Amino acid sequence: MMILRLLAAACLLLPLLTTGGKAHEFWIEPEKYQVDAGGTVTAQLRNGQGFKGAPLSWFDRRNRRVEQMLGDDVAPITGRPGDIPALSVPADGDGLMVLVHESTATLLTYDGWDKVVQFVEHKNFPWFFARHAERGLPEEGVKEVYTRYSKALVGVGGAAGADHAAGLAVEFVALNNPYVDPPADGMRVRLLYQGAPLPDAQVEVYEKAAGEVTVTKLRTGEDGEVVVPIVPGHSYLLDHVVLREPDPDTEHAAEAMWESLWASMTFAVPAD
Repeated sequence: MMILRLLAAACLLLPLLTTGGKAHEFWIEPEKYQVDAGGTVTAQLRNGQGFKGAPLSWFDRRNRRVEQMLGDDVAPITGRPGDIPALSVPADGDGLMVLVHESTATLLTYDGWDKVVQFVEHKNFPWFFARHAERGLPEEGVKEVYTRYSKALVGVGGAAGADHAAGLAVEFVALNNPYVDPPADGMRVRLLYQGAPLPDAQVEVYEKAAGEVTVTKLRTGEDGEVVVPIVPGHSYLLDHVVLREPDPDTEHAAEAMWESLWASMTFAVPAD
């Protein structure tokens, strides 16, 4: 059984190790966005595009930090290699539970300049090409190191409570609660980079209903905030990418030409 679990972990890790094509999002997807107090919160780690992706098994060395926040309580989440769903958390309290995942850094090599262009245009970095040339970097063999920072909001019991900053390098912070606040007000979120609001940043909003996904692009204001229109019965994935020159303290930085930091947040709006 353990051997089968490890083989499954290795196979499901392959999408993270392939050379670069189009940008692939990473997110936490709870199997249920609302659970009873005393139950269990289970969630998949997913990698894919358009709010559709393969479930990834728990793999220790891919996870730098995994925890759950409920009110003022913060507790680590652990798993076993091969676990699918990767996350399973007792819902011992009552309120808004926030699942937090930080990956380890991964190095990739793009399969040609056209793949770099696709990524840069998709994630909206118009300054990239001039800066790449200024640094004297080649168009072939472009290497990038990336890290994922993901959060998911789950309503436990009455689901009251608030999200707060988790201290991630880049993250979304929900400023209202989709499980208790009126959906007509929209979902207000703040995007933080290194603890400070990130203005004029692209936020991709993936909205899922009955298996169909629509995509909207918003931009943060000077306060780093956006208001996402939301609809009862729909689930949402928010995505943002920071692209920068490698931080020397990042693993693989010496080998990489660029570094990307990916933020995501998932939540749902109750149907009634």
